Amino acid sequence: MWELVSAGGWLMAPIILCSVLMLIIIIERGIKLRFSEVAPSQLREQLVVHLLERHNIEREKLLNVKNNSPLGDILATGLLYRQHGIESMTMHMENRASVQIHKLEKNINMLGTIGAIAPLLGLLGTVLGIITSFLAVTDGSMQDPAMLAAGVSQALITTAGGMFVAIPAVIAYRFFQRRIVDINAYFEREAGLMLQELLDNHLIQTKTTDNL
Repeated sequence: MWELVSAGGWLMAPIILCSVLMLIIIIERGIKLRFSEVAPSQLREQLVVHLLERHNIEREKLLNVKNNSPLGDILATGLLYRQHGIESMTMHMENRASVQIHKLEKNINMLGTIGAIAPLLGLLGTVLGIITSFLAVTDGSMQDPAMLAAGVSQALITTAGGMFVAIPAVIAYRFFQRRIVDINAYFEREAGLMLQELLDNHLIQTKTTDNL
């Protein structure tokens, strides 16, 4: 393996760096974007049932829910402003949802960048390898067979290395993008269902009270 890397020349260093960053991001985002991590099961139902039984949720409990998960942050924020009416709840939940989606998108664009630059690094290695191969030929005759072989090796290895990094990076980038879209849709659904359940059970005002 080391022989292949060394034969690829100095451009293999940034390609390897890209592969390491890619693996770190994929593992980290794979853990953070699990639905069990982002949206605990039955969270909305538990909050609504608690409200139906007690007609109130202690602030400490809401703050604990808020800090435990992105969905908890959104739903608990809305309930913290329940006394101000549905418009206030909706506005604050939308704001928190935007913040949480931004956090969930962390490092996703880096995967797309790696998927874009890795093939370019491989292409640059190809060009440099071909140049080296041409330098081995002078006046139509081969002057340095070793230089010719080194140039061909560099061209092939860097191209392959760039593709090996770019393909999984692009796949992971598209996968995580879709996962975030699904999570955002789930956030919207859960927030909407909670508002509807509160309205149906007369646990929230439909209009904000004007301050005189």
